[in-house]
Amino acid sequence: MAGENFSVSVDLKTVNNRFLDISLRVGSDLASLESAIKRQIGSRLARGRVDVTITFERTDQITYELNRPLISGYVSAMRLMQDEFDLVGEPDMNVIARLPGALQPIRDNFNESMIKGIEKAIDDALTALELMREKEGSALVKEMIFHLNEIERHVPVIADASEDLIDIYRARLNKRINELLTREGQSFELDQGRLAQEAAYLADRSDITEEIARLKSHLVQFREIVESSDKEAGKRLDFLLQELNREANTILSKSNEIVIKESALAIKTSVEKLREQVQNVE
Repeated sequence: MAGENFSVSVDLKTVNNRFLDISLRVGSDLASLESAIKRQIGSRLARGRVDVTITFERTDQITYELNRPLISGYVSAMRLMQDEFDLVGEPDMNVIARLPGALQPIRDNFNESMIKGIEKAIDDALTALELMREKEGSALVKEMIFHLNEIERHVPVIADASEDLIDIYRARLNKRINELLTREGQSFELDQGRLAQEAAYLADRSDITEEIARLKSHLVQFREIVESSDKEAGKRLDFLLQELNREANTILSKSNEIVIKESALAIKTSVEKLREQVQNVE
């Protein structure tokens, strides 16, 4: 962007991050504006690491002022060196003029129109960044919906398998007891009532009804947020992914059924893929 007596360019680069982290690179002219620049960026972006490079150049005549403390200290050191080592000669003005910081632009020349120009350049850069993110966001939503559908596909599988747990445990207990009795050469009729009680006890310890209900609830909330324009979407999705992962872990710990375990592991895999994508969501 070009103003009447200046030009300014703003370069923004962003990468994934759970929080907003602004890394600002500006010249000494703009050092006093760093806090205002970070506030301006923070009002438009909610998360991510943002690398900001601002190049500001004056196109009018620049008035310089002397850095008197620096020059005075340099000349004093030269005088001391002359006296201490019995040297001759005088400090060279050309050498002094080339000292870093010996000559500085007068900051009073940094006026309101320049500040507004910098703010406008930052706004334009942020707008361009947001447009780019909108395009990327459409693809991101499709990717997240795909993984969400994968999770939703496995939930009914887990629910159906869990309904037969009592019958599965009864048959498994019955088979195991008969195998033991056959090995010992004994034979008697099993108490089916007691067998049913033991099977029910095992099924109760493996009951995942609540976990399935919470999985379904979290998935509904996740889909609603993904399809909305919630400004705090990223943080909410992060939380829901933690909850989805927790429910999948609980299901894995409670059940020994292969079908249930395979589906719970598939859910965890999709949750991890979603977690990578959610890092791109504000």
